[in-house]
Amino acid sequence: MNGTPETPEEAPEAPPAAAGEAVPVPPAPEPEPAPPEADPALLAEGVRVAEALIYASDRPVTPAMLAAVLPEGLTATAAAAALAEACEGRGVVLTEVAGGWAFRTAPDLAQRLTKVVQAPRRLPRAAMEALSVIAYHQPCTRGEIEEIRGATLSQTTLEALLELGLIAPRGRREVPGRPTLWGTTPKFLEQFGLKALSDLPRKEELVTAETAPALPLGPAPAESPAEAAPEPEEPPASSEDEPPAPPTP
Repeated sequence: MNGTPETPEEAPEAPPAAAGEAVPVPPAPEPEPAPPEADPALLAEGVRVAEALIYASDRPVTPAMLAAVLPEGLTATAAAAALAEACEGRGVVLTEVAGGWAFRTAPDLAQRLTKVVQAPRRLPRAAMEALSVIAYHQPCTRGEIEEIRGATLSQTTLEALLELGLIAPRGRREVPGRPTLWGTTPKFLEQFGLKALSDLPRKEELVTAETAPALPLGPAPAESPAEAAPEPEEPPASSEDEPPAPPTP
C-alpha cells in the first residue's frame, strides 16, 4: 500500500449506437399488484356490522369505531364503501360527515317526506349570522363577533347555540377581561353535512337564514302576521359575558 486511496473502478460506458441502430430502452417498472379483494362472505358480514353500528349510533361513526367491531381482516374503509354501494337506490344513503359515516335520507325523497314530516324550525337570523362568523373566524370572542357582524350579540343567542351543541368554549383571549373564545363543534359539521371545516363554502357564498339547513329547534308554529314581520334588533349587551340588563318599566 502506498497511502493513496483507491478509487472504485468505473463501469465501462456503453459504446455509442451506430447510425440507424436502435437505442436500447430500459424495461418499464413492474406495476404494483392490486390489493387482494376481501372474501365475499367476510365483506357481507362486515357490511351487516357496519350497517347495524351506524344505524344505532347517535353520532357519525368514525373509522376507529367501525374498525373495532369489524371481522378481522376487513378495513373500515372497505366495509363503508361496500355499504354505500349497497344503499344505492334505497331510501337512505351513507354519507361521510364530521370525520365519520352516518345515514341520511335520500335527497330526491325530501319533497315527499315534507308532506308527513313536520319541518323543524330554522335558526333565527342573528344566531345564523353569529354561527357563520364563529365558523370562519374561530376561535373568536363575543366582541369580535359583534365587530364583524356590525351588530350587538345577546347572551341569549350565544346560549341557544351552546345548548344546541353547535359551539363550545375554546379558552380565553389573553387580554384585559380575558373574554371567552368560541369555536364550532363536531355536531356543527354533522348538522351542516361537512366532513371538516375545510369543506366550508367560500365566504362570499355564506348561507343566510333563508338558505341555511333546518336545525332541530322543535316544531315550527303556524305563521302569523307578527312572525312575518322583520326580526327586531337585539338589545345591546352590558358586557362580554353578562346578559343584557332588563328594560326599565
